[in-house]
Amino acid sequence: MFLAFKLSDLITVPFGWLLGVLYDLTSNYGVAMILFALIVQAVLTPINAKSKKSMMKMSRLQPRIQDIQRRYAHDQQKQNEAIQKLQQEEGASMGMGGCLWSFVPLLILFPLFTVIREPITYILGESAEVTQQIINTVKGLNADLFSSNNYYDQVIAASAISRYATEIQAAIPGISAETLAGINFDFFGINLGAIPQFNIFASTWAWDWAHIGAFLIPIVSAASQVAQMWVSQKTNDSVITNEKGVQDKEIAAASQTAQTNKMMMWMMPLMSLWIGFTVSAGLSLYWFIGGVYRMITDPIMTKHYRKIYDAEDAERLKRAMEQDAIEAEKERIRAERRAANPEGITTNTSKKKLQKQQRDQAQALKEANAKEYAAKKGVVEEEEETVMSGIPSRPYCKGRNYDPNRYASTEE
Repeated sequence: MFLAFKLSDLITVPFGWLLGVLYDLTSNYGVAMILFALIVQAVLTPINAKSKKSMMKMSRLQPRIQDIQRRYAHDQQKQNEAIQKLQQEEGASMGMGGCLWSFVPLLILFPLFTVIREPITYILGESAEVTQQIINTVKGLNADLFSSNNYYDQVIAASAISRYATEIQAAIPGISAETLAGINFDFFGINLGAIPQFNIFASTWAWDWAHIGAFLIPIVSAASQVAQMWVSQKTNDSVITNEKGVQDKEIAAASQTAQTNKMMMWMMPLMSLWIGFTVSAGLSLYWFIGGVYRMITDPIMTKHYRKIYDAEDAERLKRAMEQDAIEAEKERIRAERRAANPEGITTNTSKKKLQKQQRDQAQALKEANAKEYAAKKGVVEEEEETVMSGIPSRPYCKGRNYDPNRYASTEE
């Protein structure tokens, strides 16, 4: 098989090979598509886990984000800076470590659509030239099978190859027997290669299982996505806790993330419903299996990460309770002080003042003890008259350069 290399071939070629191998093993396009969807979802599980972990972290931060938004309601720059700082501290990012992981499955969906739309090229492995020869041969034999839109020519031709194998072999002598067997798109009476018909009142509509089954596949697929996103939202909201680590259901219900998730819960399935009626039913079957797979694995991921977050919440609650106990003890002491001093009279309790008071009290006690001891011994101490200067009439003239004879009389 030779294909002009394109960037999308990095996904479409392996996908086509895998789907072709599964079809060869099962000989049933529907079963092969189910197995293919399960394998792809299993490969995407680590990416889905990263996305789940990031969304749960962002959900946990909602109470603190709302608090920041209230505090900086009039300063958008500070608000954004504070939110970014919080996200960095908690390891919650909106980048590739965050919700962008959830877009990876969508990026895979478009190459997968190409594989489903071009089964002769990617599943049967024929070159573009041989593929076009097969289409032209079938068109020449039964042009009514094809519509004016050439978008699904390969799907229609692949389903008709087995009917016109002789003519195709005559037109393309070197074609392989595997290609001449074509592809059987029948899955429980539903043609997975056909586009489901939405208008049940059209003249082409028939009330048979082939039409009704194809009609139900996109609807069931969209319903499975609604259920999966509802389960995911509920599990994400269960980890929203306040600053003390206690679950906050009010913030969980009113958070911006919850409102966005509610909108996405309906917007994405409606989009897939619309796409489901514009592409082959096989793509809707892939979507349905993916939704069921995620509905099963999502609670398992939640349980795993919830254990980690519960341990963090328990530690936060412990610290909060310890802080509350400290604050309660401080308030008790303040209450006792208020009760002991209802008038609110305060004294100077500076360290220097207290030290001076202690020294004065110690000196006074020492002098009192000395007097008491002298009295017991019968010694009477005469108190000297303290004069601040040499002249009693001028007691305040004594200074640093005091001279007791300065004002002495000079008369003989």
